[in-house]
Amino acid sequence: MSSKPARTSTFVLVHGAWHGGWCWSRVAERLRADGHIVYTPTLTGLGERSHLLNREVTLQTFVDDIVNVLAWEDLTEVVLVGHSFAGLVITGVADAVPQRLSRLVYLDAFILESGISTFDSLPAEVAAKMEAAAQQVSTAAPALPPPKPKHLGLAAPEDIAFVQSRLTPQPLAAYQTALQLKHAPGNGLPCTYLHCISPPFAPVENTSAWVKSHTDWRWEALDSGHDAMVSHPDRVCAALLQSS
Repeated sequence: MSSKPARTSTFVLVHGAWHGGWCWSRVAERLRADGHIVYTPTLTGLGERSHLLNREVTLQTFVDDIVNVLAWEDLTEVVLVGHSFAGLVITGVADAVPQRLSRLVYLDAFILESGISTFDSLPAEVAAKMEAAAQQVSTAAPALPPPKPKHLGLAAPEDIAFVQSRLTPQPLAAYQTALQLKHAPGNGLPCTYLHCISPPFAPVENTSAWVKSHTDWRWEALDSGHDAMVSHPDRVCAALLQSS
């Protein structure tokens, strides 16, 4: 990539469940080398902030985390990117502070409408099984144990090792709670959906199909597995720059 971009963009990259800001390091390094401004916040109770896990951490907590980054850093014209579960987070942020954003990018992410929690969108038996598993984790509050990296579309040994050592349990209440949105997902902002297809991540297939049915959204296939920012950072960067 060129060291002198035609236009400098500001990216805020939001990680999904079980991850932290660390998962964007390869993408952030490339974008910064190309002259862009990049923030990779970690949500409350995860990653290096896992010591803050408590029963009060909800989906709204995550939205507040990112809204506060935008406010305290006084960011505007932001390309806000959400991976996987963070699709819900960036939808909430766009609902609250659209004036600070220029575009939303959903990287193989979930989108739910107002009042619907993650567990509401799952079969009752699946949600019950996940809730039971969360009670067995030795953390300060119920939390969902992380999956094996291979289930996130990772195959290279170095990628698996990088992710395996850093995943942390996901606060259960973030799956149990829903956002109360005042506007439709996206809130009228330009939106891009990057759907990882090699291999596809089954849980987001319904969301991807929903996006494709909305002609005002941009949809693009990405030749990568679900954790594309780890396994294929160059492809993710190219897609983000094209979107911005």
